[in-house]
Amino acid sequence: MIPFNHLGWMFKTFGSTVYPKSVRDDLCMFLESLAPQSTIVDIGAGTGMMCEFANACRDDLVFTAVDPSSGMLKHVENYIVTYEANAEALPFEENSFDVALMGEALHHFRDVDESLAETVRVLKKQGRLFIYDFDVSKFMGKSLCMGEKLLGEPGNFFEPIALKNILESYGFTVKIKRHGWRYTIHAQLNK
Repeated sequence: MIPFNHLGWMFKTFGSTVYPKSVRDDLCMFLESLAPQSTIVDIGAGTGMMCEFANACRDDLVFTAVDPSSGMLKHVENYIVTYEANAEALPFEENSFDVALMGEALHHFRDVDESLAETVRVLKKQGRLFIYDFDVSKFMGKSLCMGEKLLGEPGNFFEPIALKNILESYGFTVKIKRHGWRYTIHAQLNK
């Protein structure tokens, strides 16, 4: 198991290097059409890197970060509200957020189905979801998956089309954008 509780300083210092510019630009494009003061929840936020990238695009949004590791959350910027919790049991009311972000997080969730059900529960009508992760069909993605499994992590990596199909079963309309051995998902609830 990766000792995330003790690695917050490392993720805060070096975490941004694994987010290519194309992914950061894609996130900005995803956030463009949101109304001012839209509410964003970063699920599996770690040190809040996705919120920081989103804030660089739109500093008029309201950010919340959720992660099970207090050692990661203590490095989150002050403008982001934090909650220590698992993706499978989000501490929010139904219909609480306009957007959910998952940056390099989904593959760490213990129960992907329960996490997605919780995400749907806390999103508002027509809520949106942005996912950034590694493509397990590519050599680098497959290598990362094997490495994380060796370290005791769940290793829930997906090929983009497989994740698209899963998200569609939860009522999302999904678009995939590829970034080499990485990909992003733009999804919107149909409810």
